[in-house]
Amino acid sequence: MLKDKVIVVTGASRGIGEAIARACVDAGARVVLASRKQADLDRVAGALGERALAIACHTGKADEVEAMLAKAVEKLGRVDGWVNNAATNPYFGPMIDTPDAAIDKTFEVNVRGYLYGARALVKHARARGGGASIVNIASVAGIRAAPMQGIYGATKAAVISMTQTLAFELGGSQIRVNAIAPGLVETRFAAAIVGNPMLRDHVVNRTPLARHAQPAEVAGAAVYLLSDAASFTTGSVMVVDGGLTSA
Repeated sequence: MLKDKVIVVTGASRGIGEAIARACVDAGARVVLASRKQADLDRVAGALGERALAIACHTGKADEVEAMLAKAVEKLGRVDGWVNNAATNPYFGPMIDTPDAAIDKTFEVNVRGYLYGARALVKHARARGGGASIVNIASVAGIRAAPMQGIYGATKAAVISMTQTLAFELGGSQIRVNAIAPGLVETRFAAAIVGNPMLRDHVVNRTPLARHAQPAEVAGAAVYLLSDAASFTTGSVMVVDGGLTSA
């Protein structure tokens, strides 16, 4: 589905990002793995083989995002798709008590980082005169109340709004922008919930499929949205939550 396409995946050193990168390679793409720590990226690149290029980058820093894209284009010739996945959630507790530093950090990575990635790809795609696909990893926390994760949920609601606005603004450039809103996925990022039986069961018991997801179960949605099979899909929010938000 992605034969010969070049896809950037941020937050690719583990979890959902790593699973998406692997699925893209399996679908025929070359992938650019981005995350803050080069050693972690090198581990993933080693497992994926010659179709993976690892470039360390802090996505909350605009200059680093631009430099990462420039290096990717230098090495691979072009970029066709971009998955904004890198995210943070440094505080777990009542929203009203969130420390200012945690608020700033969460918005820096989860909102500014996504916008910086989109902006970099749009400039590149327009310069080469072709379309592109952006996939933003949001969350059901951006759709429903997010108890104990309020600021994180607020950033994911912003990601959904950003997705819809960019889809409207960029359609004329044949740049598609879509989002995926996962439910509870077993990653290190979600360890505070998955690793707590009471919290995990609270989510699982309200989920029609009666379980949480694995990262690979989100990756297929990303491959579809990046591919030409989704050529008339933009501005959508694909919910991958086992039915949690259906009730």
